[in-house]
Amino acid sequence: MKILVTGATGFIGNYVMNELLKHDVEIIATSSNEEKAKQQAWFEDVRYIPFNFNQFDPLINYFLYFNRPDIIIHLAWEGLPNYKSSFHTEINLPGHKALLENLIRHGLKSVAVTGTCLEYGMQEGCLSEDMQTYPSSCYAIAKDELRKYLEELQQQYSFSLKWVRLFYMFGKWQSPNSLLSQLDKALQNGDTVFNMSGGEQTRDYLPVTTVAEIIVKLALQRRVEGIINCCSGKPVSVKDFVENYLHEIGKTIKLNLGYYPYTDYEPMHFWGSTKKLNKALTEK
Repeated sequence: MKILVTGATGFIGNYVMNELLKHDVEIIATSSNEEKAKQQAWFEDVRYIPFNFNQFDPLINYFLYFNRPDIIIHLAWEGLPNYKSSFHTEINLPGHKALLENLIRHGLKSVAVTGTCLEYGMQEGCLSEDMQTYPSSCYAIAKDELRKYLEELQQQYSFSLKWVRLFYMFGKWQSPNSLLSQLDKALQNGDTVFNMSGGEQTRDYLPVTTVAEIIVKLALQRRVEGIINCCSGKPVSVKDFVENYLHEIGKTIKLNLGYYPYTDYEPMHFWGSTKKLNKALTEK
């Protein structure tokens, strides 16, 4: 079985690549930066084929270009963490539509794409896959439109679709703009105070290693399709999340709560339902 991974050198991509190496599959990795890919531990164990969305050619059969993969795990997405940029809707969305449609039209039969919990918009509480989406940021709007486009393509082509809706994650090599990355930097700098939001917002976190494991399992399984939340199902306040992290690493720093305002594109209290995820991971 051949599995194509886009965005292989990204934060999630590197973990997915390492997780796939535990399985008896042929891995085809792609990204826009071959030099960065060559620096990864997995590079010599996979087939790497470079690809840049800016150089997409509709006359090319990308199913053949990527050596006829059986499954794609589509992680690639540019422009983050600027969630509000129109780049997502104006550049990313049409480019990703074009590549995936090209692959599907030429024979790809199984598609797993990572979405975002921000597709749910400002809805609060436990969010389940059967709920309507109301994305407000350009990033979430673009992801939601890509999902709808792929669902429409299923009316024309026969392929399975798993839309893996990611919630929040943390781990080594995360963006320097992420919460824990900034906290780690403050600790390394010897800062006595860490500026953050009020911390009362409720989120759903998973280690990126667990996220990668889930993505791979969902891509390989054939029982459950459609939208699947990738989450813990366990709500935790951001303040508690930070304090728990500090306790685990044995560090202390004063939290300057309320220094930053809450974002205007995320609800205060939300987490994911794991009912469909558990079904996909446990049923035989």
